[in-house]
Amino acid sequence: MKHKISDNSRCGVIGYGSWATALVHTLHTNRIEVWWHIRNKEILESMETEGINVKYLSEIEFDTSLIHATSSLDEVVANCEIILVATPSAFLKKIMSELTVPLEGKFILSATKGIIAEDYTTITEFFNQAYGLPYSNLGVISGPSHAEEVSRDKLSYLTVACKNSENASLIGQMFNTKSVKISYSEDIYGIEYAGILKNIYALAAGLAYGLGYGDNFRAVLTSACAKELTRFINESYPFERDTTDSAYLGDLLVTSYSTFSRNRRLGQLIGHGCTVKSALNEMTMVAEGYYASACIKKINDRHNINMPIADMVYDILYCKASPRRSMKALAELL
Repeated sequence: MKHKISDNSRCGVIGYGSWATALVHTLHTNRIEVWWHIRNKEILESMETEGINVKYLSEIEFDTSLIHATSSLDEVVANCEIILVATPSAFLKKIMSELTVPLEGKFILSATKGIIAEDYTTITEFFNQAYGLPYSNLGVISGPSHAEEVSRDKLSYLTVACKNSENASLIGQMFNTKSVKISYSEDIYGIEYAGILKNIYALAAGLAYGLGYGDNFRAVLTSACAKELTRFINESYPFERDTTDSAYLGDLLVTSYSTFSRNRRLGQLIGHGCTVKSALNEMTMVAEGYYASACIKKINDRHNINMPIADMVYDILYCKASPRRSMKALAELL
């Protein structure tokens, strides 16, 4: 089994939403050839004929000689050594069920900040358990990075987490541009869970905003979220990490405060009085925090870590708790 990738490795991308499109744009900036798995017929046709994703970040124009758009997952995997996963976690198992060629020896890089709901596993855990890929062939790319800004070449910072430093360096070179700066870590677990938890906390921030709480309270709430995130990661998987780094705290901050944040938007809608069902129907893209909330609740049954903010979000989303009364009760604890 191959454990190392090379500097001429080809990259496949699974996913065609805004984040996937922004990451393909970054690879495209570095003139890297990409096999792009696109299941949506309209988007596939627009990529083939016009070099644009007609539904997401349509202002980006791609050189079609570098982009091989296809609806065949087998074709993507067969042609590439590196597979970038940038599809919502809720759809990943169904998409991967279409695969008939082996993943053995491939390097899987997850850009999905979500969790496999029915299995309660992170993306790297899923590929390790379902496909037997060793962690030397698994990695994560994460950080405070809204697709809308990455696609417009706004200065952004991403972290590549990988157990193999040589693989991490080669991955980093693929994504490093004038506007995307890369750092490195071996903390796959912590960075994946930080990406999952920050979506739940962005929901809490959105709830506070929708309920009319001011900047002062929302700052205290976000500080408490950072402490809770750190407590969960450190107690569930001890590791020498600094959760004030951008892949942890930075991602939490941008997701909690930015108007680009779909999870913050979902919380805001509920805070304004929408039911959970109607708020979800208002969303045009997947809010990973909704699914993550139930998963973290289940996972924490094993750890029994004090997580009052995540518990509040779960009670509102799944137990019909009153947002106003729940936030008021939480405020007494902060």
